[in-house]
Amino acid sequence: MEKKIVIVGAGYAGILTAKKLAKKFKKRDDVSITIIDKNPFHTMLTELHEVAANRVDEDSIKISLKKVFAGRRVNVKLDTVTSIDFEKRMVLAQNETYAYDYLVIAAGSKPTYYGVPGAEEFTYKLWSYEDAVVLRDHIHNTFRVASCEANLEERRRLLTFYVVGAGFTGVEMIGELAEYVPLLCEKFDIDRKDVTLVNVDGLSRPIPNLTEKLSAKVARRLEKMGVKLIMSAVVSNIGADFIELKQGDKINHYKSGTIIWAAGIQSNDVVQKTSGSLEVTRGGRVQVDSFLRSTKNQNVYVIGDNMFFTPEGEERPVPQMVENCEQSSHTAAHNIEVAIKGEGKMEEYKPKFHGVMVCIGGRYGVCHVGLPGHFFSMPSFLAMFAKHFINIIYFIQVLGWNKVFHYLKMEIFTVRNCRSFVGGHFSNRTPSFLLVPLRVWLGAVWLFEGIMKIVEGWFTSPKLTGFFGGANAWYNSILYPAAPAEGGTDAVSSATTAAAEGVVKVVKMVATNASHVIKLTADATSSATGTTDGAAGAAEGVAEVAKQVGHVLINFDFLGLFKVIFISGKQLAQSTIGDYAFKLDVPLMNWFVDKLIMPYDGVQMVMQIFIVVAEILIGLALMGGLFTTPAAAVSLVLQFMFVCTTGLYLGTFWMIFAGIAVLIGAGRTLGLDYYAMPGLKKLWKKLPFVRKWYIYND
Repeated sequence: MEKKIVIVGAGYAGILTAKKLAKKFKKRDDVSITIIDKNPFHTMLTELHEVAANRVDEDSIKISLKKVFAGRRVNVKLDTVTSIDFEKRMVLAQNETYAYDYLVIAAGSKPTYYGVPGAEEFTYKLWSYEDAVVLRDHIHNTFRVASCEANLEERRRLLTFYVVGAGFTGVEMIGELAEYVPLLCEKFDIDRKDVTLVNVDGLSRPIPNLTEKLSAKVARRLEKMGVKLIMSAVVSNIGADFIELKQGDKINHYKSGTIIWAAGIQSNDVVQKTSGSLEVTRGGRVQVDSFLRSTKNQNVYVIGDNMFFTPEGEERPVPQMVENCEQSSHTAAHNIEVAIKGEGKMEEYKPKFHGVMVCIGGRYGVCHVGLPGHFFSMPSFLAMFAKHFINIIYFIQVLGWNKVFHYLKMEIFTVRNCRSFVGGHFSNRTPSFLLVPLRVWLGAVWLFEGIMKIVEGWFTSPKLTGFFGGANAWYNSILYPAAPAEGGTDAVSSATTAAAEGVVKVVKMVATNASHVIKLTADATSSATGTTDGAAGAAEGVAEVAKQVGHVLINFDFLGLFKVIFISGKQLAQSTIGDYAFKLDVPLMNWFVDKLIMPYDGVQMVMQIFIVVAEILIGLALMGGLFTTPAAAVSLVLQFMFVCTTGLYLGTFWMIFAGIAVLIGAGRTLGLDYYAMPGLKKLWKKLPFVRKWYIYND
């Protein structure tokens, strides 16, 4: 008989539970998984303030449920749950009724108003995607209206913003707003002194979850940004254009144009309606046992914000935060698997929280993180880095590379007005059409390289012995000018072979290859070609050249894994940038070349043909702007290969940097990628494994 699992809510806890269960039962046709949510997307609630203050685009906080569960056996239902019949095991919703064997309640939360008159009617909330978008538009419109208001008193009222609540949501909202206000003032030609920002709370300090020292740090930062903090003040009344605060024994009346409510949360309505069947505690949270099952119904699991559970040895229940959602989803999914399969051991919920952090705008952060019993704070830059890193870890679980790339783009690479912890240094500013000449020239050089190799006979006879050997001889002659010890035999044999076969032509051929030429091989081997008395004469010729020219700047051996070699082919006083050569001498690469390529003419030919074809294709692709990203990537791979074999002159390093510059999207401007990529992208996204593993970009 089919076992039916129904998950109510696609928030942090619900979406992760569904994914974990889908993985556990991917081979079980007798288990169905259904997730129900009123929205077709998952909302990043912790990022709402960024949209409300217009730091990132609204799409950045939405994650399509269809994309999340693509290729997975999860039924996504767009519906609004109205109630739950626990006796009949039915979830009742507006459109359908859903039968279940195991129910996961992860319906999330909503704001709580503590009975304050006018709070629900006259304040803006920040607890959903719609809330963030409405508030963003309201803030922008308020400044537009205020800029045309002639009455100074009315203008200042319009530009007075109160944020009620100095917890995480409240502080992050007022911090984002304080960062956004100067930009709006400049845009609408408003004096910053006419804008008032106030953060109010009945608590004695902001973010009480932090240490007193860090709370004070948060307060100083807000005050520096022009925010007035009113602590130990209780909101007693709110109207359309005012807020009243009880401060001590006195109630003070303040004019305000915008009041944002961020003072607390309670469980969703559908969870609170379960009070007759489940054990519902304060805030509408459901009491669960150590396995995250309802204490009154073992087929019902409650996780995330809806659960009320105090871990063993703790005084307080688990907090309503994302980390609790993530960890509780793991335990619930595991225990449901055990219950259905009838094997294994149920897992008790033993959360290990790693601290808290708060962002005050896009540039400043405070955190108190670590392991239980070993917490520490970090400087602002590292705190912001940790925040983004944690978000990326979450996105990897939910939507993989697709969301990670999208997040980095929104938060770093296209961030508005430098509102990022790295400023605007990584945000794209250079018009992409300016990269077209660089892309075309890089392609032309690669095409020239490939054609010249064909002319020089790379398709007809093995050339790699002289190609690699001559370069090694030149390096060894400078590194070991007196007596070539290690590697000296290779230098001698290379020089002797060159003399016997007329190496001057080979060296000339190598010298034309701008991407990986060691042109001074010609100097070393030309001495060898004039010496027909054998290997000894060749070695003496190489050494004699090295005594006259060449200088070693770096010859560093890194734990035997690789050597960094940086030399000049001339004395330093006479050297130009084209005389300096850089090489990574990697023993593994040397073994591969010496043992698997050089001894076999057939392998050499295969390698030569591959290099020539790759260079020509790279050149054509870059010049035409077709498949620019893979072409630039292969270009960089070839350059790395040359660095590890023949080395590169500094005068050739521009090709590496050019490859990096055109790596992402350079073919979409005056290139064929403009026409080809959209269609290919659609076809790529339709492939089942691509959708399942999220290896695409929106």
